[in-house]
Amino acid sequence: MRNLSPIDQFLFGLMNASLLFTLAYWALGFDVQFSSGFAIEDGPVEYGTAVMLFVSALVLAWQSSRQFRKGQALAGVCLSIYALIFVFGTGEEISWGQRILGLETPEALREINFQEEITLHNIVVGGKQLTKTVFGSGLTVAILLYLLALPALYGKSRLVTRIADRLAWPVPSWRHGIMGVIASVVMLVVDIPRQWEVYEFVFSLLTTSIFLAPANTATFERSAAT
Repeated sequence: MRNLSPIDQFLFGLMNASLLFTLAYWALGFDVQFSSGFAIEDGPVEYGTAVMLFVSALVLAWQSSRQFRKGQALAGVCLSIYALIFVFGTGEEISWGQRILGLETPEALREINFQEEITLHNIVVGGKQLTKTVFGSGLTVAILLYLLALPALYGKSRLVTRIADRLAWPVPSWRHGIMGVIASVVMLVVDIPRQWEVYEFVFSLLTTSIFLAPANTATFERSAAT
């Protein structure tokens, strides 16, 4: 990892360690220890995901402020929207602080929420849980397209490049795509309770790395300097 910045070395080290731990727990048959320890609800992995999603939001907000200061209103607005999405993700990950603050779930929400907590992604609509529809396989495909298709097309497709630059999309580098594929393969191989908590943690680490130093950094710097 000599070509990675110290921050990226730390972030990718956490990704590798998390995936290796997951494989080790699965290979050794430590399902209970994994779900009640390493990946337990309100444990290090879940709170780690929330922290890194919020850090991602802060980085996007910082990028947004830079664009606004230089008169790039559209880029600033887009980055602000992206930041708010990650703030939403942070809140959902920790049930908007429900268990931390000891809040009761409103009765109307309790009746339609799969886990009876203050979250939207666990709501059941028409007998289908949003986690498995909107936030399930479709989101996984979207993430992989972002990590693999966008880097492949950016700079080669004029249309994709123009849209990405116009809407201030932080473009991943190939190392991010490779890590995304590795994490997806691990999730497909292992079968252990709460394994997707680790996948979410890896994703949050990836987004932090991408937003800190996107592959199109030159474009961000150029637009901020105009």
